[in-house]
Amino acid sequence: MPEQPITLDQQTTEMLDAIREEQGLESREQAAEWLLRRRIRRGAQGLTGRGRALYEVKTEEDQ
Repeated sequence: MPEQPITLDQQTTEMLDAIREEQGLESREQAAEWLLRRRIRRGAQGLTGRGRALYEVKTEEDQ
């Protein structure tokens, strides 16, 4: 998947750093991904009433 760089303000950077430390992650990118996965899981749970596992889809280009 292509990476899309974004510019973060100081408040967002501090929040991602706090989450990174709390969750034991290595980078802000991992913290952002953790937040996105959490939001998707909660949304899916709200729709279906159950938790769902999330897996990265590998394409032929990724391999």
